[in-house]
Amino acid sequence: MQKYDFSVKTRGGQRVDNIQIYGRDMADAERKLRQMYLHCEVLQHKTIELNNKLTQSADIEDVLSLISKND
Repeated sequence: MQKYDFSVKTRGGQRVDNIQIYGRDMADAERKLRQMYLHCEVLQHKTIELNNKLTQSADIEDVLSLISKND
């Protein structure tokens, strides 16, 4: 899924910035946005590039070796 950032003007006239929503595409994200903010006006939208790099994770053996390590 892609992440999208919206700035909207609510039906009450309040501006709300940095609403981040996941969606399959822009239309899906906007549909989700309009479920939360009924009758809003979309002022700005952009696609957020997600960094797909995997972070290094530790397994239980790595953690146990760090705990029991004698200096």
